[in-house]
Amino acid sequence: MLKLVYQYLEGSFFIIKKFDLAIIGAGPVGLFTANFAHLHGLKTIIFDSLATVGGQPELLYPFKKILDIPVFNTITGTELIKRLKNNILNKSTIKLNHRVDKIEKLDDGFHIDNEFLTKTIIIATGTGSFKSKKFPLKMNQEIEKKVHYYINDPNKYANQTVGVFGGGDSALDWAVELANRSQVKIIHRRKEFRGLESSVNKLRKLKNVEILTPYLPKKISLSDNQLTVELKKTGSSEISYQKFDQIIVAYGFRADNRFVRNWGVNLKGTHITVGPEMNTNVPGIYAIGDAINYEGRVPLIGLGFGEAQIAINAIMRKLFPEKTLTIHSTSI
Repeated sequence: MLKLVYQYLEGSFFIIKKFDLAIIGAGPVGLFTANFAHLHGLKTIIFDSLATVGGQPELLYPFKKILDIPVFNTITGTELIKRLKNNILNKSTIKLNHRVDKIEKLDDGFHIDNEFLTKTIIIATGTGSFKSKKFPLKMNQEIEKKVHYYINDPNKYANQTVGVFGGGDSALDWAVELANRSQVKIIHRRKEFRGLESSVNKLRKLKNVEILTPYLPKKISLSDNQLTVELKKTGSSEISYQKFDQIIVAYGFRADNRFVRNWGVNLKGTHITVGPEMNTNVPGIYAIGDAINYEGRVPLIGLGFGEAQIAINAIMRKLFPEKTLTIHSTSI
């Protein structure tokens, strides 16, 4: 059972729960970490500022086929998050809609937001808090209702003409998915796309997909419940007017991990610096996944899973030096 600490504040007592490990970030790497911590017997709490677990795979590309997860040839973002979440249900405490603001260093651990005590912390925030880059046109509220920055349910766009603006993998993935049920026009400011060539080739073969490059959006209006976007061809005076029922904007995201400086954690650029055990400069605080960077690292979910195991093993050695550590489930 969790250890409980009673704290007196302004004339009343309230209970502080005490944990071995607090994980900040409930994306795929954070969820995997919670399960691996449970396998080692660590009492764990996991925080996320969003209303649901899953992070970017759940919000931004739930139907995208992910290729770097061990054991699975392919798995969608939604299915991956569902499996990872099911692994920790009733095993770890999950606190959603909770942005961790204050971490106070104690002699034997950390005090989080004056409410939780933990012996160790793992930061698994990915690229950090992220906000969509907005469609750069003047829009009223009625127009904004038809301009979206991610897709939760592709069926909402069935039998409609949908404009997808962007040239990266997210734009291409969304266009491919929407093409199963919609007329799609994908617009990019450059002639060549940044995303996978295989996705571009797939779109070129679909009769209900129109590729418009290189064009920049200049104006947008709404009439008869339909959007009209004025497009200007890059490097030319040519103007094209395109009509859409809905628009998806995939211009990327502004991500930020700089808030960890408030906890005394060092950054190099926008990434947390770590040692060989995923340890930060603050003893007892570790970081994994796309929140960190080191020479040769690539931003893969599967790599984050491996970093989670390194961090958990280091924490076990720190908290229980007398124990013989089981490195993996097949150890003899």
